[in-house]
Amino acid sequence: MPFITLTSDLGLKDHYAASIKGAILSRTPGAVLVDISHNVSNYNIVQAAYIFKHCWQNFPPGALHLISVNDLGAASRRFLLLAHKAHFFVAPDNGLLPLIHDEAGLSCVELPWPEGHPFPIQEVFASVAARLFSGEAPESLGPNAGQIRQRLILQPVINKSQIRGSVIYIDHYDNVIVNVSRDLFETVGKDRPFALFFKRHDPITELSSAYADRPIGEPLCLFNSAGMLEIAIHMGKAASLLGLKIDDTIQIDFMDL
Repeated sequence: MPFITLTSDLGLKDHYAASIKGAILSRTPGAVLVDISHNVSNYNIVQAAYIFKHCWQNFPPGALHLISVNDLGAASRRFLLLAHKAHFFVAPDNGLLPLIHDEAGLSCVELPWPEGHPFPIQEVFASVAARLFSGEAPESLGPNAGQIRQRLILQPVINKSQIRGSVIYIDHYDNVIVNVSRDLFETVGKDRPFALFFKRHDPITELSSAYADRPIGEPLCLFNSAGMLEIAIHMGKAASLLGLKIDDTIQIDFMDL
């Protein structure tokens, strides 16, 4: 049974996402379509990468993942097909795939671009799904793409007693996710006491394991299901109440014992 996921910045107000799904089902009957999200902020490939990279591994091997974010406005209208870790990925050549896989040197196929088609993304997605699930090999769908676009994003700055990170995502509950992984926190922290500073608020000095560890309305920090550090308020909206926005800086100071 073909499993196909869709991730886009097309939204759900208009007909675009439904048109793509209809075209796919017309050419791949019986496909199981799963919407990861169509509410990625317009053109925001960093947000798309964060949402997508923390869920695709949960799909069965052989799944096809279709991503449309910041593609029609791109200078190079290239769509790439990547066969990787028993899954297939289709995305524009705008830096998304290296962000998702944290790798350089990915070997991709360049898919044909349907010149003159009124909705080219729809044709690209419907065509690649139909051809892959009819048994065609990925390398037969187009030429090798050669070098693909890389996109640099801000990485945490670290020293032996400090991590300076930044806000990379704000979720549906207004929780604030920063670019500090559990592994990085533990490697630098070495089980030392810490103080998490942001804006002009009092620092957070304890790591929670659940939101309910703190009283309702109190700020906290924990590692979320993606293994990333999160600033939250128990039963509250952290980003709004704490004035935190994408790209804002946070600082973690570790104290010597």
